[in-house]
Amino acid sequence: MFGIGVPELIVIAIVALFVVGPKKLPDLAKSLGKGLQEFKKASEGVTESIKETLKPDDLKEEMDDFKNSLLYGKKDEDEARPASPPKDDSSKTSP
Repeated sequence: MFGIGVPELIVIAIVALFVVGPKKLPDLAKSLGKGLQEFKKASEGVTESIKETLKPDDLKEEMDDFKNSLLYGKKDEDEARPASPPKDDSSKTSP
């Protein structure tokens, strides 16, 4: 978990005991636990939302459409119009 082993956790607990004091340490631990629990719920909610938004079937359909447009050109409704004929500049003569 974050590369912290048991000895490091013991040192952190001892420092917290000295900084916070023995009377307030249980309240601090409870608050920290609740905060971590809410953070975990929020991150799971974001993950679920992303999974819901990016369904594999929708992505596959979009990828197939993109591949087809690359392989076969643009779709019928996107076809280019023919270019207009060039303007006749015969009125201008070269010297």
